Amino acid sequence: MTLTSTLATVSDAEVEGSAVLIPAIYDIVWSAVAFAIIFWLFRKFVLPQAQKALDARTAGIEAKLEQAERDRAEAQTLVEQYRAQMAEARGEAARLRAEGEAERSSIVSAARTEAQQAQQAVVAQAQARIASESATARQQLQHDVGVLAVQLAEKILGETLDERRTQATVDRFIADLEAAAADGATSAADSGAPR
Repeated sequence: MTLTSTLATVSDAEVEGSAVLIPAIYDIVWSAVAFAIIFWLFRKFVLPQAQKALDARTAGIEAKLEQAERDRAEAQTLVEQYRAQMAEARGEAARLRAEGEAERSSIVSAARTEAQQAQQAVVAQAQARIASESATARQQLQHDVGVLAVQLAEKILGETLDERRTQATVDRFIADLEAAAADGATSAADSGAPR
């Protein structure tokens, strides 16, 4: 027999009604037994391994979440420490700025005081030198005026004056000059005063 004739015979035998769609009972039983064995093997060996893998993955994810939470808390702590350090640094900078300003003020004040003292010392030295030079010039002027006055008096009188008379004449002449100068200064001060 040929293949086509065999197939035609088999197909004629099976095609009787709806038997084609419903399998035979022995197929259903053996399929159910095979399914039960596979299901039992799957449940006994595969599901526990899959559950272990899922549990390990869940544990890993939870550990990573816990680590992330710890890292976040640590980062928050570091941020708070950084902010505290920044506030402390700003306070320290403000304190140093205030100290610098106070020190600058004290240095300026000390330099100003020192400059005033130096100025007063220079003025005092200048006044002392002026007074000394003025006294020296006054003595020299008195001597020169005295000599000139004596020479003039000797020429006018035509005789030589003795030492006592010469000194008296010079003293009187200088006293008259000083009185005239004092009167001139007083009248100048009176004319400058408001009335």
